[in-house]
Amino acid sequence: MASEPLVRFSSVQKSYDGTTLVVSDLNLDIQSGEFLSLLGPSGSGKTTTLMMLAGFESPTSGEILLSGKPITKTPPHKRNFGMVFQNYALFPHLSIADNVGYPLTVRKLGKAEREAKVLRALDMVQMGTLGARFPGQLSGGQQQRVALARALVFDPQLVLMDEPLGALDKQLREHMQLELKELHRKLGLTFVYVTHDQSEALTMSNRVAVFNDGMIQQIDTVTSLYETPTNRFVAGFIGDNTVFHGEVRAVDQGQCSVQLNDGGNVSGINVNAASVSTSVKACIRPERIRVHTESSRPASNCVPAKVNDVIYLGDHLRLRCQVGQQTEATVKIALDSQTLPQAGEAVWLHLPPEHLRVYL
Repeated sequence: MASEPLVRFSSVQKSYDGTTLVVSDLNLDIQSGEFLSLLGPSGSGKTTTLMMLAGFESPTSGEILLSGKPITKTPPHKRNFGMVFQNYALFPHLSIADNVGYPLTVRKLGKAEREAKVLRALDMVQMGTLGARFPGQLSGGQQQRVALARALVFDPQLVLMDEPLGALDKQLREHMQLELKELHRKLGLTFVYVTHDQSEALTMSNRVAVFNDGMIQQIDTVTSLYETPTNRFVAGFIGDNTVFHGEVRAVDQGQCSVQLNDGGNVSGINVNAASVSTSVKACIRPERIRVHTESSRPASNCVPAKVNDVIYLGDHLRLRCQVGQQTEATVKIALDSQTLPQAGEAVWLHLPPEHLRVYL
């Protein structure tokens, strides 16, 4: 028997105008101790979902449960959740230690206990020596650490984060992702993290819920989301994708044969059970495509292409290839490949059928 989830969204809907659903029929279980990211484009419903969990928004219908008990009518300050925002929301006139200790002051903890908890929280985020400073004296990354310490200081059941690294530069953001992941591992708390950055979600999460149009399109482990997306939106939103347009010509036990719009034929996994004569998109990750010369190409699942451009990206080469009249195909190849194609060269692209996923 599966353990009861820490949080359960049961048939939750949210509308601001009584007509348009921002969140539609949301059923979501969040397990104790997991790092769950809510990922999606702007307006997809992910932030509204987090705000309903935090108590800053109320569902139009449905119920939110915490350890099996309804919390839909429980005000935010009684939910015992830590919250970290993108803009840090620090008090500029308070020291770092007083900022972190503010939730404990509100809870009327004694001075000695409060100071011990503040120091422990600051040490967690490697800011233990800076308690006397003020927010204006800190960098953006340091301010974000303080905001995180403030969210952790009162030992919350849940830590909710809304795009907390969005204001940081790329290098610092990537560093903070790894620190957050390590902090989650050490503390064993439940983290719920909102982001529109797919690489951020893949880096940190145990599971990711991909939102679009107010609904979860897929919720899964990061490996499954990347390798086996269940629909075209997820395939396009998670990672890079090379797409070929065509029509199904034959179907056979989860596989199908597709005639591409420029006349070539390929076989792949029939993800959405497309029927014969249906227009489809055949999608493959750029790193799964193999580049061949005329003499070395496999007998099947190959398409002719011309290399338009070769881009050096440090750890790999990215080829931009023209395949007939189709959209340009992207291919990633390792730098240690024996044959490195040149711009203008004619090649064959092999699309392994076990990695070619066909979507409606």
